[in-house]
Amino acid sequence: MSLHVKLAIAAWRSTRAEFEVVREAAYHRAVEATNGALLNRRGVEAGIDTYSLFIGSNIRAYAYASRELLDHWAEYPRITYEQFERQTMEDYR
Repeated sequence: MSLHVKLAIAAWRSTRAEFEVVREAAYHRAVEATNGALLNRRGVEAGIDTYSLFIGSNIRAYAYASRELLDHWAEYPRITYEQFERQTMEDYR
């Protein structure tokens, strides 16, 4: 494997680990702010894992989020991995 590929993989792993710290903090902040009411009725009925709302597409997250969580995200915007990665890459420039 080339050095460039090894460096890219290492950078991705590091960024991914940093995102998980951010994701976990966002999750716990939301749980506290909403008193644990993270899912709407549709999300509860579908058996959605609340932690999964903090990764992946906005479409899915907003489809299953409770009104309380949507209000929380209005104040503390939800960040996707792609946004975090882009932000991280801009910091390296």
